Amino acid sequence: MADSHDVSKHIKLYVGVFLALLVGTVITVGMYYVHFSSLAMTIGVALLIASIKSFLVAGYFMHLTAEKKTIYVILGITVVFFIGMMGLCIWSLLDTPGPKGV
Repeated sequence: MADSHDVSKHIKLYVGVFLALLVGTVITVGMYYVHFSSLAMTIGVALLIASIKSFLVAGYFMHLTAEKKTIYVILGITVVFFIGMMGLCIWSLLDTPGPKGV
């Protein structure tokens, strides 16, 4: 059975993650008013902020930081296949058929 010290430690952790998510949301809204010179930079910053926030949610609220190594291996394989599929999609963009006789 957990004693009160363990429970208060977990509550402090969850409150800290919640506050970090609130700060991340404020930063996300604030980035709307910042205009970057390129679209790639805008997308990169947006993905960075979203990745940090999603790690906090998945890692702490879904308890994935305490999972075993097997979960991370499966996640890594999924990421490799996802990158491969996106690479194939981008590679195939140049293979679209054009008008006949060109």
